[in-house]
Amino acid sequence: MRQSAIFFFLLLFVVPCTLSSQDQHFTQFYSSALTLNPALSGAFDGGYRLSTVYRDQGNRILDAPYTTFSGAVDLRFPVKSKVKTGKDAFGTGVIFYSDHSAATNFYTNQIGLTGSFHKALDRKGSQFLSAGVQLGISQRNVNYENITFHDQFHIVDGYAYPTQENLPVNNFAFGDLAAGIHYSYAPNRQPGIFAGIAAYHLLEPAVSFYGKEDLSGAKLYRKYAAHVGLLIPLGMAVQFSPRALVYKQGPHLAANAGANWRFLLQESKGYALHLGGWLRPVRNANKEFGLDAAIAMLGIEHSNFLIGMSYDIGLSSLNLQNNRVGAFELSIAFLGNYNNETILCPKF
Repeated sequence: MRQSAIFFFLLLFVVPCTLSSQDQHFTQFYSSALTLNPALSGAFDGGYRLSTVYRDQGNRILDAPYTTFSGAVDLRFPVKSKVKTGKDAFGTGVIFYSDHSAATNFYTNQIGLTGSFHKALDRKGSQFLSAGVQLGISQRNVNYENITFHDQFHIVDGYAYPTQENLPVNNFAFGDLAAGIHYSYAPNRQPGIFAGIAAYHLLEPAVSFYGKEDLSGAKLYRKYAAHVGLLIPLGMAVQFSPRALVYKQGPHLAANAGANWRFLLQESKGYALHLGGWLRPVRNANKEFGLDAAIAMLGIEHSNFLIGMSYDIGLSSLNLQNNRVGAFELSIAFLGNYNNETILCPKF
C-alpha cells in the first residue's frame, strides 16, 4: 500500500508541476455518448436513455484498481412543425462522472448538463445534423491519511510520526465547458455513416491543489475528439460497423480503430449479439508513437436493454513488464419508448 500511495502522490503533486492534466477515457465510447460528444444528447429514436459505464484498471500492479464510472440520463423531445421535414428534436441530459484512485482516495467527480438540437435534413428523418453544449462543474479531492512521507519513518516504529510537509487543502472545484457537432445518415436497410467532432475543457481550467500559489501554471488541456463510424447491413440479420475515434489533449494523442459485428438472433424478441475488436495506438508527451492496447468486446442486446463487456490487453512497455496489465469495462443501457425505426447513433 505504501508503494502505491507514494506513486500516486508523485502523480498528483509532482507531475502537474511540469505537465498539464489528461482525461481518462472509455473503450466503449459510444456506450458513454455524453462523454464522447455533447451533440449526442438525445441522439436516439425514443423518449429517454439511461446509461452507465464502469471501468477498472491496474489490478496486477496496484493493491486496489484505478476505477472510472459514468452514469447518464438523456431525453429527446420532438419539435412540432407543419413542415414535411418536421422530425427536428431537442435533446437534454445529465451526466455524472467519477475517477477514483483507491490507493490515496483521490477522486475527480464531475456533473454536467447537456443540451442539443437535432435538425432533420430530409423528409424521412434518416439524415440529421446535430449540435450540442455541455456545462459542468468538477471537484477533485484526496485523502492524506493514506500517504506517508520520509520524515514520518522511524527505524524501530516505522511510519509512526506526523509529517512536517506543508500540504495544501485537499479539495477544490472548477467549472467546465464543452461543445460538439454530429452528422448521421442511416437510411433503412442501407449503409449509413455517423461522424462528429467535439471539444472539451474549452476554458482550460487550473487544476492544482495549491490554487493561485502554484506558479507552474498547471491546467487541464483542451481536448479535441473526432469520431466516425459506418453501418453496413450484410443481409437481414448481420451488420458490420467499422469505426474510429481520435482524441488529442495537449501533447497526447490516442486513437481507437476497429469494428463491431451485430448478429440478430431472434427478431421477435429483439435478441442480438455484438462482437468487436480494436487497436489503440497512442503518442506520448515525448512525441513517441506506440501501440497501447488490443481490445475485445462482447455485447448482448435484448429489446430495449444493452449490456457490453470489453477488455483492454495492454501492449505498451509498462504493460509488458507487468504481464500485460489490462482494463475491464462494463456498460449497461436502457432505451425508453424505443421504436427501432431510425438509427441516430451506434449503440456500442
